[in-house]
Amino acid sequence: MEAGTRDDPWALTTAPGSSNYSMYVEDDVLVCVVGSTTLTYQARAVDDLREWLVTQGDWVALGGADEKKEAPEGSVEAWGRIESNPVGGWYGTRNGYRGRFGVYLPPLLEHLGYVELEHNPRSNRVRAVSS
Repeated sequence: MEAGTRDDPWALTTAPGSSNYSMYVEDDVLVCVVGSTTLTYQARAVDDLREWLVTQGDWVALGGADEKKEAPEGSVEAWGRIESNPVGGWYGTRNGYRGRFGVYLPPLLEHLGYVELEHNPRSNRVRAVSS
């Protein structure tokens, strides 16, 4: 991955363009800083999500939701917490802050050139870039 260090984080914006945040990788953890809130995900989520989107072959809803809220079935958010994903459940590592996978991971994948991402006010989708 390019940049993405504590000293040189990726500067990102959510799909609707409503929030700015930064991400970086440290010790196999993907750190997401949104204002004063820090969320953490397993760093392998980048490659795992990319691979899953390739297998989907079409647009997938982001479905971003907080940890305690139900994620829309078939969405990126649902995949980031379902037991059948490669890590057997949550990619989020900080209890109480494990959700929002569908909000913060797709813009990073877009920045890295792995996906196309819609930028509508709501109900955005993502799909893998054709090889």
